Amino acid sequence: MGLSYMLGQRHQEHATGTPYEGGIVSTGTARIRLSVKFYLVAMFFVIFDLEAIFLFAWAVAARELGWTGYAEVLVFVGVLVAALIYLWRGGALDWGDVSLGPRSIR
Repeated sequence: MGLSYMLGQRHQEHATGTPYEGGIVSTGTARIRLSVKFYLVAMFFVIFDLEAIFLFAWAVAARELGWTGYAEVLVFVGVLVAALIYLWRGGALDWGDVSLGPRSIR
C-alpha cells in the first residue's frame, strides 16, 4: 500500500472531496433518530404478511384438509384477531401524534 501511495496519481479536483451518491448532494446528518413506531409498523407488516401467506396456503389445500383444517384455520385467525385487538387497545396502532421528521422524537 505504501508503494501504491508513492507511485499513484495525486490530483485534487473541485469535486474530489464531495460526497456524491445517486446524483443528490446529501444535506444534514445520516444519524436521524426515528420514532419506535416506524419499527413497530415494520414488524406488524411482516407478521400480518405472513398471515396472508399461511391463509393462501390453506386456501389452496382447503378441500384436502377438510373440517379439521377449517377448525385449525379458525383458531389461527382467532389468535391473530386477538393480537390485533390487543395492539389496537394498547395504542400501538395510534399514529395521531407522529410526524415524518427528526423532530418527532418523543
